[in-house]
Amino acid sequence: MCCIAGGIGKGITREKMLRAMEKTVSRGPDMERLEAIPDGFLAFQRLSIMGLDERGMQPFHLGQSLVACNGEVYDFRPLRERLANQYEFRSQSDCEVLLPLYQEYGLEMFRCLDAEFALILWDGEQNKLIAARDPIGIRPLYYGEMPEGGILFASEPKMLVGLCPQILPFPPGHYWVDGAFVPYADPAHVDQFRMITEAEAERNLHDLLVDGVRKRLDADAPVGFLLSGGLDSSLVCAIAAQTLKKPIRTFSIGMDLDAIDLKYARQVAEYIGSDHTEVIISQKDVIDALEPVIALLGTWDITTIRASIGMYLVCKYIHEHTDIRVLLTGEISDELFGYKYTDFAPSPSEFQREAEKRIRELHMYDVLRADRCISVNSLEARVPFGDLAFVRYAMSIDPALKMNRHDMGKYLIRHAFAEDHLLPEEILWRQKAAFSDAVGHSMVDDLKALAEETYTEEELEIRRQKYAYRPPFTKESLMYREIFEKHYPGQAEMIKDYWMPNKSWPGCDVDDPSARVLKNYGDSGK
Repeated sequence: MCCIAGGIGKGITREKMLRAMEKTVSRGPDMERLEAIPDGFLAFQRLSIMGLDERGMQPFHLGQSLVACNGEVYDFRPLRERLANQYEFRSQSDCEVLLPLYQEYGLEMFRCLDAEFALILWDGEQNKLIAARDPIGIRPLYYGEMPEGGILFASEPKMLVGLCPQILPFPPGHYWVDGAFVPYADPAHVDQFRMITEAEAERNLHDLLVDGVRKRLDADAPVGFLLSGGLDSSLVCAIAAQTLKKPIRTFSIGMDLDAIDLKYARQVAEYIGSDHTEVIISQKDVIDALEPVIALLGTWDITTIRASIGMYLVCKYIHEHTDIRVLLTGEISDELFGYKYTDFAPSPSEFQREAEKRIRELHMYDVLRADRCISVNSLEARVPFGDLAFVRYAMSIDPALKMNRHDMGKYLIRHAFAEDHLLPEEILWRQKAAFSDAVGHSMVDDLKALAEETYTEEELEIRRQKYAYRPPFTKESLMYREIFEKHYPGQAEMIKDYWMPNKSWPGCDVDDPSARVLKNYGDSGK
């Protein structure tokens, strides 16, 4: 992950920009650059992944224009080849194609990119600032207006704390120009469903996911894999191992008392022949990590915080003990193919509506978790299930085919890989367990116990009333909110709501986001 920041207006000074950049050195520890633009600045902190020498350092220049981008452009090689006759490329960085593309296509270029990105671009010919974010929001971007005048964009909200009275996430699939956000892509929206058979859907899902993994293996820095033992990360690892035809490096994490998934991750690692590492954590590790995790996340959401502690600690281990710089993960499958609670969806249209909501809000929950936990440890996250072609295809499948019709969640994606024998049958057809629970049921229990020790029932009722926006409703949620406010005072509106099952559905009106409280959890946690 890299870090970008920039803006225009009289309130933006070099000193303020440097102060903001001090907070995100871990995102871009290799090099830092701050460049002046008319009435503002553009900043970049680099984590070297593609084109490792200094020629790949940003901002890139073309004529009077500059761009700083945190991203991966997955089709940059054919784009370079097509543009090579008109432009001279100095580096091997994928992001160097952005200014030539802008020169050729203007703002329409955002519709053409096969990329995960957040960028800030200064158009020197038209004297205007442009910012943009990828359609899912895999790469982070936030913005705020300065009290003295001007607007500032940055990779993380903590860069804007103390500078902007209100900090908000930059909407995915939009670009900002001339003071307005303009939508250019919404992968959650479908005009017409593909009324196809399961077999046809499975063939296409198979090929698109394989391609999504393949293109994310392209890096000039060492690549590793998070392996939870669940379906999604296991598939990513198995596809990568088959593609690379050599042992990959996989990492799992679990509690010292009751790690549910370690044995399944070990089974996958042995099956695919990976170089596997297990990271074991204790109750003390969990409690000690709680405030640092909330500070790096910038959220008060219960689910995100619970699931982030394990991810943060395993990434911390990887950063401290290996030379890996890129991590592939299994996020975004649930939003497309269903959670445990979506088994209760009352109709295909309701299932689809829920998937649309989850995809549009991903940048505030699972994608936020993956970005912050990985980037704070100077690593880059890549998410194959978030490949645009894969997401758009999965969303276009008749939702009746994606519902749990076979007493097995995510049946389409499981059956799509059944004949490949990439995974043991026990893993391919294993019921889902939530990541935070899979690290160990005791982890969530330890967090709840800490909250019980911190507040009485009376204190909960009094202190929760301080928050008009999305007030805490349990001692645990109050504990998280108070830590959040300590680091991001008054910025709760960065997150839309608590991540919870759809309470309007039968069987989903629960007071805890864990799948453990659902009646259909069954054997998921065994």
